[in-house]
Amino acid sequence: MLGKIVWGLAGIAVVTAVAGTLWVTRSVETPDYTLDLSDGAFELRRYPALVVASVHRTGARDTAVRAAFGPLAGYIFAKERGGEKIAMTAPVTQVAPDAKIAMTAPVTQEPARDGWTVSFIMPAGLALDDLPAPARDVQLAEIPPRRMAALRFSGRWSDANFKAATKRLMAWVEERGLTPVGPVEYAYYNDPFTPPFLRRNEVMIEVGG
Repeated sequence: MLGKIVWGLAGIAVVTAVAGTLWVTRSVETPDYTLDLSDGAFELRRYPALVVASVHRTGARDTAVRAAFGPLAGYIFAKERGGEKIAMTAPVTQVAPDAKIAMTAPVTQEPARDGWTVSFIMPAGLALDDLPAPARDVQLAEIPPRRMAALRFSGRWSDANFKAATKRLMAWVEERGLTPVGPVEYAYYNDPFTPPFLRRNEVMIEVGG
């Protein structure tokens, strides 16, 4: 089963000024994955290697993701570099504080305890060598193939909702006899104008076992 999904409903627009940058409205690409297990809102997925552009920001979760969006959007829309634009994808991912993120060359990122790593996933078929060099503090990396436990939920992007979803996911992982081997990741699939009850949000964690 391929994890191709549409960002929002039938081609949602993302039109919001975040750090002075506009998200453009359209259906967007999401990463393929194979499905090992489906259990209601829970899934066990296998992702291939993914190339990402990332920015590290400190502060509260919502503040950090807003602050990171500007430079990341500037990179893919070629606002601060030469070359062609890169297609927008979903989800935007955010790794929780106090976590080490192992990535392949060219960088390994170890966020500070109060920091977050926010990433845009690059379109399938684009390797690191295919991407233009970023400006500012955007970093490019390839994440190796991973087996991820995921919980999908709707609702507002509140700390309480993400914490509750994380608690549910970790309980499910334990019940299934899986071993967490990576940090918790938050995934945002929709624009801020999508009604909360229609949003696709996820918490994910890499697992072994």
